[in-house]
Order: sequence, then C-alpha cells, then structure tokens
Amino acid sequence: MNSDNNNMKFKMLFVCLGNICRSPAAQGVMQRLIDERGLTDRFLLDSAGTYGGHAGSLPDRRMRVHALRRGYDLTHRSRRVTGSDLEDFDMIVAMDAGNERDLRQMAATPSEARKIVMIGSYIKQNPHYDYVPDPYYEGSEGFELVLDLLEDACLNLLNAALSTLNFQP
Repeated sequence: MNSDNNNMKFKMLFVCLGNICRSPAAQGVMQRLIDERGLTDRFLLDSAGTYGGHAGSLPDRRMRVHALRRGYDLTHRSRRVTGSDLEDFDMIVAMDAGNERDLRQMAATPSEARKIVMIGSYIKQNPHYDYVPDPYYEGSEGFELVLDLLEDACLNLLNAALSTLNFQP
C-alpha cells in the first residue's frame, strides 16, 4: 500500500486505554466487516491507547483467545496515540468517556476534536451500555461482552460511515 493510496482511504483509529483489549478487538471486528463487504481498498484501520505502558505488545492473550473463537485474529502491536494521529485520521473512535476526554485534551484544533466519536453512540442491541467496558480485570464474560458490544457497534458505525461517505460496494 503506498501513501498516495492511503490518502484516498477513509482512516479510522480505535482508541482505548492500553491498546491491548478493546481497541485492537474493535479494529479486528471492523476489518472483517469491511473485508466481507469488499471495501478493503476504501478503509485504513488502526488502534492505539491513551496509555503507552504496553507499547509493542500483542493484544492481551485472553482477548486474542476469545476473539479467535469468533474468527478474529488480533495481531496488532500496541502503541500510544500521538498528536499526529488526530491530524492524520478521519475518525477517532473512543471506547469510553475517559478515552474521549484524553483525546479531546490532545486535539490541537476544533477540526481534530470533531473527528472524535464515542463507540457507545453506535451500540444498538444493548441499550444499557453507552461505552465498551474494559475487560482487563474481568473474567471470560467481560471479554465476551466486549466482543458482543463491538460487533454491534462496528456494524452500525460502518453503516453510518458508508452512508455519510456515499461509498458504493
């Protein structure tokens, strides 16, 4: 993929705290939805964390296990979100209010701040959640809940993006 091609793609960044559970899972879920619709050449996805302590690490082993059971192979290496991410990406998707707050504090311009959205805005199947909770200190049910919420939210987010962008498969 060359940089000219990347400039024509809609660039979406998923952000959580450590970039080892929720945001790499969101990236994996969204990538599969995009691939299944034949839109791989129209999108560029990435994920990052507001905390850089896990930089270079694979996603949490428990998240990888639960994701793989659903057919998602999470191979992303954790990284910390940077100021240039807010400039370079077209949409920055925060997993919770703390991540959103941190991203808004990083935004250097109003146009960068407008790119930040909450994933919870796209959760439709489980109205009790307006964010994706961090499963790090939870058991298996926490990781399964995250994947359930992300499958719902990413489908709705993709449909909204396609509608806004007028992309045709």
